[in-house]
Amino acid sequence: IAETRIRYGCPRIHIQLRREGWPVNHKKTHRIYCLEGLNLRKKRPRRHVSAAHRQQRPVLSGVDQCWSMDFVSDNLFNGRRFRALTVVDNFSRECVAIHAGKSLKGEDVVGVMESLRVLGKRLPVRIQTDNGSEFISKSLDKWAYEHGVTMDFSRPGKPTDN
Repeated sequence: IAETRIRYGCPRIHIQLRREGWPVNHKKTHRIYCLEGLNLRKKRPRRHVSAAHRQQRPVLSGVDQCWSMDFVSDNLFNGRRFRALTVVDNFSRECVAIHAGKSLKGEDVVGVMESLRVLGKRLPVRIQTDNGSEFISKSLDKWAYEHGVTMDFSRPGKPTDN
């Protein structure tokens, strides 16, 4: 898990182990994590972050295989800023959802995805996103795990991946 999820710390690796069915105590996870030298520094230098090589993304052959999510923002005439969450199907280029608001958080993203699941009865196999705080939140990670959706994050500093 630590090789595939480089940025995960000990608590998130422990959660992943429990999800995969390993009956392991958090203290044992922490001890093994430290013995393997996986401790992350508190503040990483941004220029020299080592990244694992990503596998090639599979070629899409149908609708609802892969969606992309991103935020766009604009200013109103009175100077106030608003943001909009856009969800696009990568195969058909259909705009699945747009949700606008003054400040959008991870819980808002989960709410939009849940409404798509309930009202439209649609779920993707994989969701491509950038590494924004809304997309790496624990609430979205939990929702994706519960519904069998794979989160595919772009490489840091590579906005063209999304």
